[in-house]
Amino acid sequence: MAAVITLYPIVTPPSYHRIVSPTLKIPTDTRRPIPVGLLACQRDPLLRELETSIISCTISQPASFPSVKKGKKVSTPASADQPTLEVILHDTVIFPEGGGQPSDTGIIKTADGRTWTVTQAKRHGGHAVHYVRADQAEDGLASLTPGTNVTVSLGELDFDRRYDHMSMHTSQHLLSAVLENRLDIHTLSWSLTAAPAPSYVELARSMTTEEILAIQSEANKLVFEGRKVHVEVQEMDDKPQPAVPVLESGRAVGKGVPTDYTGGIMRTVIIDGVDRSPCCGTHLPTLHNLQLFIIPQTETLSRSATTSARLYFLAGPRLITYLTSTHSQLTAAAATLSCGAPQVPDRIGQVVDERKRAEKRIDDLELELAKHVAGDVWQEMKSSEAALFVKHVHRTDDSVNPLGFLSAITTAFANINPAEQPFVLVFSSSPSSQTSASASVLLVFGSDEKYVKLAGDLLKGKLNVKGGGKGTRWSGKFTGVWREGREDAVVSEVLQGVSM
Repeated sequence: MAAVITLYPIVTPPSYHRIVSPTLKIPTDTRRPIPVGLLACQRDPLLRELETSIISCTISQPASFPSVKKGKKVSTPASADQPTLEVILHDTVIFPEGGGQPSDTGIIKTADGRTWTVTQAKRHGGHAVHYVRADQAEDGLASLTPGTNVTVSLGELDFDRRYDHMSMHTSQHLLSAVLENRLDIHTLSWSLTAAPAPSYVELARSMTTEEILAIQSEANKLVFEGRKVHVEVQEMDDKPQPAVPVLESGRAVGKGVPTDYTGGIMRTVIIDGVDRSPCCGTHLPTLHNLQLFIIPQTETLSRSATTSARLYFLAGPRLITYLTSTHSQLTAAAATLSCGAPQVPDRIGQVVDERKRAEKRIDDLELELAKHVAGDVWQEMKSSEAALFVKHVHRTDDSVNPLGFLSAITTAFANINPAEQPFVLVFSSSPSSQTSASASVLLVFGSDEKYVKLAGDLLKGKLNVKGGGKGTRWSGKFTGVWREGREDAVVSEVLQGVSM
């Protein structure tokens, strides 16, 4: 993590948070909570610790934790047998989820020296509610009493997580702005996925590799320039908020204020000379160290009458983790292939070609062997005087598709047999190492489908083989250990029953 920590700015500049309404003030009455939009985590995103006071503390209801979509990173709430308390503070450094950004995690320290874990924070109306894990609800209520002074903070891992979220969130604003300004491609939505996976923006259309590289280059020019980021806050008036833009497809462009927001604060995140977007999330005060890497392909999605595409990206600590992991994988692959890292693509191509040739040789040899097996059975049938020739051939086979080889035998047999003598053949195959869960395959092949069906039904009843077929072929699977003196004997008994 040392390489990541060196990226962190030391302090948030005084010019980062700007109140542009002349009548808007940050509440100083410690008996009232500061509304979302003016919280310490939003005024100073690099602040890790704050002295504040408790406004209220109640026992949380289980319904407070909604289900989340796959890929969303949220804290796991306390288990059903461990109480959770809902705590509202006068102010907080723990960000309540919003703007597409997951909640922070953190800790609250009380005057008695106890530490309470905050598993997540959520916005209820205009207030930030902290979900605090407690061993006993009564104990928590007694310690976290309204009016008590506490310290709320982000631990080392909590801040690492917050910094990752800020890096990806600010990068998303930059990416969406460049896409819209340069190519007129609107961002419909975005997802801040769980680290270290790439996050993505959902766009109104897919992009070519050339377009993606051009957008990445343009965005990184602004990063290298170190464009400043700041926040402007003002009071929301009673007038209806501007409608969210809607594309011709009917999809909304995601830049609106949440409909359930009642905090009375309008917060706008500004990247100097690039973008202005309403947002309640935490953002870094500069684009420095946010080099952007866009995965050079889009994933197309179709929903009823509309089509969109996802564009994946990485930045900040998550990009460093990705590069470190990718380099480790490349180094390991080079060692396995006994070549240098630059030669890995060519060496993989050689290995793939060699494997294809080897598989072709195996296929040819299996076909040749199938003809030999079929020929041996046919020679035995020619010398037989039985009215109905029956035969069981069992093999040991560890290939991926043993049934395919058995089918090749029956095909070869059909090609050399003049179909003058009635017959029923059972071919079976088992792996060399078997357990109670091992699967052996069986293939019944005959001159008359009534004999084949009878043999299949008997195998089902006597060996519990699962299978079926049509016409002159029937295949099935036997689960368990196939023993020569046991299962082979049952197959012989089945064939004896068919020939009677």
